[in-house]
Amino acid sequence: MHGTVTEEELNERLNTLETRVQTLAQAVRALAEGLEALEGLAPQAPEEEKLSRSARLAHEVLLAQGM
Repeated sequence: MHGTVTEEELNERLNTLETRVQTLAQAVRALAEGLEALEGLAPQAPEEEKLSRSARLAHEVLLAQGM
């Protein structure tokens, strides 16, 4: 039975994938929120401003996708 996957196995794989994607989204959200918190704390170097902008964009992408 080379290459045969049951519906149950596919559902299990899908559930695992969904769980991992949600976990990844939570991790990215936490990083984005932490980096966004840098804004306004003190004068920033250009690199810090880029981090804050990137974090804000990542957060907006998650929100747009309902995550």
